Amino acid sequence: MSGSFKRVCVFCGSMPGARPSYAESARELGRVVAQRGLGLVYGGGAVGLMGIAADAALQAGAEVIGVIPHGLLKREVGHGGGVAMHVVDTMHERKAMMAELSDGFIVLPGGFGTLEEAVEALTWAQLGIQAKGVVFLDIDGFWQPFLRTLDFMQEEGFVRPGQRPLAMQATTVEEALDKLAAFRPPPEVQPWLRPDQA
Repeated sequence: MSGSFKRVCVFCGSMPGARPSYAESARELGRVVAQRGLGLVYGGGAVGLMGIAADAALQAGAEVIGVIPHGLLKREVGHGGGVAMHVVDTMHERKAMMAELSDGFIVLPGGFGTLEEAVEALTWAQLGIQAKGVVFLDIDGFWQPFLRTLDFMQEEGFVRPGQRPLAMQATTVEEALDKLAAFRPPPEVQPWLRPDQA
């Protein structure tokens, strides 16, 4: 693993989802992150896929950092033992800190919040605010409808062909981490804004 790739941020649901494979993948992600000597950055909750990934990473000996707003701390049952917890004021601060603390993003199945976090990370990459990869871990085809939507956006002229590859996909945890470690922004992506202008 590259010396510059030290922590991975995971975006994922605060619920476990309908299929056991979602929880299994979250658990595997936590284990493999630890096996590779990486740290895990996540939304700070103890519930759903968030809690499963964090628990697995902790149990395997990884550094785990949680970032959660005050308002969600009780609702999402902020994780306790072993997690280095950062409590912030707003959702925007949460996303900005998660991005600052990590070197790439893996997107597990989730709902509105997961999708919003992932799309913002893609937008920041598109604008050159950050040069970190975003990989959708496509468990049982979960992300296929969304990825097809991105293809349609490109076909309709709203996403440039050179920028569409920013939304990477993988079907295994190992593949997702390999893609993040190897990620380099496409040459078509030019910085439009500085990080402090996000």
